[in-house]
Amino acid sequence: MSDKKGVSMAKMAHLMDLKVFTENIDLKQHKTYVADVNRPALQIAGYYDHFDNARIQLIGTVEQTYLDKQTQEKKIEIYNQLLSYKIPCVIFCRDFKPDEDFLKAAEKNDIPVMGTNRNTSAFMAELIGVLNEQLAPSVTLHGVLVDVYGEGLLITGESGIGKSEAALELIKRGHRLVTDDVVEIRKINEHTLIGTSPDITRYFIELRGIGILDVKTLFGVECVKEKQSIDLVINLQTYKEDFQYDRLGMEDEYTDILGMQVVSHNLPIRPGRNLAVICEAAAVNHRQKKMGYNAAKELYRRVQANMTRFSDEDEEE
Repeated sequence: MSDKKGVSMAKMAHLMDLKVFTENIDLKQHKTYVADVNRPALQIAGYYDHFDNARIQLIGTVEQTYLDKQTQEKKIEIYNQLLSYKIPCVIFCRDFKPDEDFLKAAEKNDIPVMGTNRNTSAFMAELIGVLNEQLAPSVTLHGVLVDVYGEGLLITGESGIGKSEAALELIKRGHRLVTDDVVEIRKINEHTLIGTSPDITRYFIELRGIGILDVKTLFGVECVKEKQSIDLVINLQTYKEDFQYDRLGMEDEYTDILGMQVVSHNLPIRPGRNLAVICEAAAVNHRQKKMGYNAAKELYRRVQANMTRFSDEDEEE
């Protein structure tokens, strides 16, 4: 599985705020490669057919109460059998604690053991969601991602064309920066792309001639966001006199990202154009289209109705 994308137990412990019981085991060396979990009630009872040991194992009320009813010798037998499989980790829910024999068996087999005080079912749902996000297909693109009126605008274009300047103006107008320069995109499901920033550049923005700015420090926490769905691509292009730009918007254009078709607009750049205002208008217009209203089609309908009215008047004369 070394060629597959995995997520380490160290990262999962951080993301899920887990308590670590096996401090001598290096969590960075243990990974899971599947976005699913398992409650090993059947395995604890002795049934190991179809046991998927590649999944994270959760111990909840059912498993813990069953173990509490067993003799110490039987518990040790159960622990040794369960932990003999190569399991990414075992997580105790509802603030249950592993006993000394469980920890000894875990240390012997190099299996991380962690815990949480959260309800098992709710924790399982949250854990699967986080695993799906961390293990989702991903790609890194050059661009800027901004939350504009709740719409995720991915601003792309050649280096130096003005992406960061447009983002800065949007931030000053009350919108939120997700990432500048490098956008990490994950395909969560068939309908959702989530963009985030690399940890090292999070909340920083680069302006040529000035340098690096810390948006969170300069403008406040309300002007930044950790992640955002990608709803619209704005591709900035140098204006060309002989190029035919779309002036009506009757049919959407799309950009392929990880196999998903995302609506995109090619925006020509020339002196005097207010990119922030145009980006805001694009975001609002995109929201309108998602709600079923298309201004271009409404204009077309009015023109057609007007032509029909004039045609009817001519026939009457």
